[in-house]
Amino acid sequence: MSAMTYTTTNDTGYFANVATAVRQLFAAVFAVQPGMSQRNKEETIWWLTRMANDCERHSPSLSAELRFFASRG
Repeated sequence: MSAMTYTTTNDTGYFANVATAVRQLFAAVFAVQPGMSQRNKEETIWWLTRMANDCERHSPSLSAELRFFASRG
């Protein structure tokens, strides 16, 4: 949710529409994204580590990459 608020006016001209579109674009680009919960993060790390262990024999490079992704959290 963004902390920016805008008041709307009844201007229906071209430049008013462009200005409104630009304001909405900036609000969408700089909106705060929700964070990942700690439990979801731990499950993702566990899942990646388990996948790395499963593919260790047939694809060691993939296993190393999965472990790297898990270590980044």
